Amino acid sequence: MKSKTAPAPALIGMSLKALPGMPLPANDLLWDCWQVLRKDHPGIRARDAANQLEVPEAALIASGCGRISLRLRGGDWGDFLERVGAIGPVMALTRNEHAVIEKTGTYRNIQCGASMGLVLDPDIDLRLFLDHWRHLFMVREDSHGNARHSLQVFDAAGVAVHKIYLTDASDRAAFDRLVADRGTDDQTTAFVAEPPPERPAPKADELVDLAGFHTGWDALLDTHEFFGLLRRFNLGRVQALRLAGVERARPVAVSALAVVLNSAAESGLPIMVFVGNRGCIEIHTGPVHRIKTMGPWLNVLDPGFNLHLREDHIASAWVVRKPTSDGVVTSLELFDAAGETIAFVFGRRRPSEPELEGWRELAASLPDAESAP
Repeated sequence: MKSKTAPAPALIGMSLKALPGMPLPANDLLWDCWQVLRKDHPGIRARDAANQLEVPEAALIASGCGRISLRLRGGDWGDFLERVGAIGPVMALTRNEHAVIEKTGTYRNIQCGASMGLVLDPDIDLRLFLDHWRHLFMVREDSHGNARHSLQVFDAAGVAVHKIYLTDASDRAAFDRLVADRGTDDQTTAFVAEPPPERPAPKADELVDLAGFHTGWDALLDTHEFFGLLRRFNLGRVQALRLAGVERARPVAVSALAVVLNSAAESGLPIMVFVGNRGCIEIHTGPVHRIKTMGPWLNVLDPGFNLHLREDHIASAWVVRKPTSDGVVTSLELFDAAGETIAFVFGRRRPSEPELEGWRELAASLPDAESAP
């Protein structure tokens, strides 16, 4: 959240924003601005500081190379993740503009191809889109006299894709070996941001083959086929839900997530929570217990699992029913005002198993949206 106090005008004296493809202000200027901001706002997170200074988060981290960060060699991400697994228990963090998910566990059962990857541990469950993994840093953050070490991955635009934090149970020697082996002579504090990829414009509603779209939806055999359905009919996700018909996608109140989390906590119903970005989706599977609202943030504060989500940023919420070879799968899907995904929630489900009846009943009980999105 941006502060109402303007940060360090004497130091900044100009906008730090750069044109796409241009080197961002770096070296001492950006670093000094960041330090003044930290002095004025103790505890400010790097992402929030970057937003105030109008630079990508990776540019801020790069400005600290040789001070609080090190550039590391990226690529060969399968090997990287296996080395992370050797560190033992860590905290995995994935976020987007509106939500943060944090899970503690060990990276195991790793599968990586050229552009896709999986981590399939009960605690660390990730879907990786490696084409967006571009920059890798080791970062040391000092907080209340303690040093917190992490490995941070950013995309070409400098947006954080995934972060991995050491815990008290981590093998620090394995972490140090990974950092040493991935070291590079390139420790420049400059950062060149590439513009994010443009999303194709969806087809106008009146041009959509609705009968064909509905037939394609009803013929789905796996939830993952839904992405191909959207591409085939050139539809945005919220647009597709809006055109699907209430028997397939029902708009519900934006308070639906709070209802689901509190109901699941009271009943013990196990759920699946998906939070992601272009480069990574992180998943929690299991029960939730401690649900707490702090201002606009809706939080799950459980051992080994934290969720922080800006409830006031939910512009639309949908209960979505997709057919699969194992029966209908129901999800709660949350979107911002631009139609970008915030989070998905499912009932806990394993392949070849039908979804939990308790989850299906909870989703059906959610109140309708006050007005159609």
